[in-house]
Amino acid sequence: MAKVEQKQVVVDQIKAKLEGASSVLLVDYRGLTVEQDTTLRKELREAGVEYRVYKNTMVNFAVQGTEFEAISKHLEGPTAIAISYEDATAGPRVLAKVAKANEKLEFKGGVVEGTYYDANGMLAIGNIAPREELLGRLLGSFKSPIASFARVIKQVAEKDAE
Repeated sequence: MAKVEQKQVVVDQIKAKLEGASSVLLVDYRGLTVEQDTTLRKELREAGVEYRVYKNTMVNFAVQGTEFEAISKHLEGPTAIAISYEDATAGPRVLAKVAKANEKLEFKGGVVEGTYYDANGMLAIGNIAPREELLGRLLGSFKSPIASFARVIKQVAEKDAE
């Protein structure tokens, strides 16, 4: 098999992974120790995020003509790609947690649900609480006024009974 055909196979694999992705994040992993990288990969795997290192040219060819094309400008130097499928914020959230503990892990940019964000935007998305926690807060904010209203009605009813 010629080198071009081998490279095309890798590009097609990357394209296939990007098709079902809800978010893609690029990070510079220089300076991470093997132990730190192993821990990072384990946390990402548990969160359902695929984390790989591909050649920048391969990723560049794969993102051409897709919603992730905007990340191609960040494909310089050592670059790892984190692909989230179900929870769009899972990858950025895990990587933001690791980046707080290790300054050497740098965000480059990414795309979340079709919208491009630079490094600061992706870091902000990474600091958003998980979906379940946000839903719990929302339900709690709905419950509080209803409970207060119920207490007031009860007190009014008790006052009228006297």
